[in-house]
Amino acid sequence: MTTIALNRPAPKPFKLVRHSLELTRRSLIKTMRTPEQLIDVTVQPGLFMIIFVYIFGGAISGSTHSYLQFVMPGILAQTIAMGSISIGVNLNTDIEKGIFDRFRSLPIPRAAPLIGAVLGDVVRYVLVSISTFVFAYLMGFRVGTDVVHAVAGCLLAVVFGLALSWAPVFIGMLARTSGAVQGIGFLVVLPLTFASNVFVGTRTLPGWMQGFVRNNPLTHLVEAMRGLFLGTPGYGVHVWWTLGWSAALVAVFMPLALWAYRRKV
Repeated sequence: MTTIALNRPAPKPFKLVRHSLELTRRSLIKTMRTPEQLIDVTVQPGLFMIIFVYIFGGAISGSTHSYLQFVMPGILAQTIAMGSISIGVNLNTDIEKGIFDRFRSLPIPRAAPLIGAVLGDVVRYVLVSISTFVFAYLMGFRVGTDVVHAVAGCLLAVVFGLALSWAPVFIGMLARTSGAVQGIGFLVVLPLTFASNVFVGTRTLPGWMQGFVRNNPLTHLVEAMRGLFLGTPGYGVHVWWTLGWSAALVAVFMPLALWAYRRKV
């Protein structure tokens, strides 16, 4: 007679998913209990739009309204890129406090804490999408397509943000202090955002810079969102480029982050 093992351990992939989702819940609870951590994704988009639209909009575009239509997707992409730095800072702080030593003592996959933290950051990217649209609509922005395309543009931004966040996670595992993580993160993100089409068209930039700008992942994300939000032609190729860049970021920085995490803890 065959004996069936009732307490058979869960397969490793399922165990990784289950523990990662549980740690995602922990990350979400932590975020909700410290809402001041969300200032950069709730207030910052509005401040950037006010500064760039009302101070530079007339000079760049000749009209604050037309510049608002142009720059709003760029502000959303920039805020997501800059907001991704916080996950590296938070993870580095957790390691300094010894929280990851507790995780190491638990019977969970070693990758679960990092995957859970990254998935938990989805709330930040959803909030930045909502807050950017709220501020933009109050300032006069209007979607030129429909709700489905607008939501698709926001989802594309969230996917890219989750993929990009693996780079700050890697930095957070290597740097010795949270301040160093923030400094290195801004050193990387600022050139990435300003050497793109976030604030001005690619053709207005110096010729030697245009090649980098055209291949900048943020440029593809912004062009894709402009097409999905406003209906500009030819945005489909930029959607595929953005998805490709997202896959590449995960493929490169996720293994590096896990390798650095195993060495760190």
